[in-house]
Amino acid sequence: MAEPAVGLKTDRTILNFGPQHPATHGTLRLVLELDGEIVVRAEPHIGYLHSGFEKLGEFKNYNQWITLSDRMNYLSALCNNIGFAQAVERLIGVDIPERAKYIRVILAELTRISDHLVWLGTHALDIGAFTAFLYGFEARENLYIIFEHTTGARLTTSYTRVGGLFRDVPHDFKEMVGNFLKYFPGVLKELHTLLTRNRIWLDRTQHIGYLSKEDAIDLGVTGPTLRGSGVPFDVRKNHPYLVYDRLDFEIPVCDDGDVYSRYLVRMEEIEQSLKIVEQCLKDIPDGPVSTFDQKHKLPPKEEVYDTIEGLIHHFKNIMPGHGFEAPVGEVYDSTEAPNGELGFYLVSDGSNRAYRLRVRPPSFVNFSAFEHMVQGVTVSDVVAILGSLNIIAGELDR
Repeated sequence: MAEPAVGLKTDRTILNFGPQHPATHGTLRLVLELDGEIVVRAEPHIGYLHSGFEKLGEFKNYNQWITLSDRMNYLSALCNNIGFAQAVERLIGVDIPERAKYIRVILAELTRISDHLVWLGTHALDIGAFTAFLYGFEARENLYIIFEHTTGARLTTSYTRVGGLFRDVPHDFKEMVGNFLKYFPGVLKELHTLLTRNRIWLDRTQHIGYLSKEDAIDLGVTGPTLRGSGVPFDVRKNHPYLVYDRLDFEIPVCDDGDVYSRYLVRMEEIEQSLKIVEQCLKDIPDGPVSTFDQKHKLPPKEEVYDTIEGLIHHFKNIMPGHGFEAPVGEVYDSTEAPNGELGFYLVSDGSNRAYRLRVRPPSFVNFSAFEHMVQGVTVSDVVAILGSLNIIAGELDR
């Protein structure tokens, strides 16, 4: 076989990676500049799902916008509901009942598990591990049954309300969640058996997509991407909300900063979420799930249908031109969503809707680090790196 010519030069190629659902998992788009199969430069585009969530928040009252928060990250809708409702409650100075706090934590952590299972299944499928995809999605279905039984919806739940929850959990909620806590650790063990020491999985994820601790901080990434680079920051621990300061759990951290590290962090986060849910189920108190302030909460449907007071409060909260008025001011509040810090910045001019609504979605910020992470890797590694970030295109919307 002839020896390759010394100093052989190749033309650089521009490759459009996306928008298509396989590999990019949505409408985001990457423009890659390649030298052979090596990525020289990457230009990430936020894609084509321009739904205008933030601008719509300036035209809808606070409770109406909750339905839009579902659709930013449709894999963790309950976390978005909770984050936005909490920001509004801080703006208007309302404290929700203890039972509502515990229920919010339980649902947020179950959502974190569900989100991580979708991430793991699709990420593994991108790399070629089909069996893990089936195991993860089968387990996730058990969570969706709980969500549907509790909220009435599977994907876009719209379950929170400013001041509490849409309604209390069903009578068999604790039993259903308890059964999941008994069943799921076996599934998690099987997933570890399939992947964690799998030679092919290690070859496709270790020493790929490196992000140092310093670069992770400089680029502002959060969530498993940040903790996979060795930074122990988690909003639940660093700025506790709801009842997280009363719970015993750890923040998983891995120092290697590669795709495999981000995998290990998420797998351990699932373990910690199970631990949190178990504690909350044990300690959940009885009582109401919404504030008593009728001006800030939507009444139960039976009151709307059967009493004139309930009908009036429902009308005043929902109809255009009505809804509770927030005091003049501004607030930023954040929660720890499955992908990282989910923040809401609200400016109120004293009316019944936000004068300005801005969202700090974790996917948007984490995606900005992608160009830094893919320089010098091969095209096949691009898929693995993008999957390790778990970008949801709805959160990229501006």
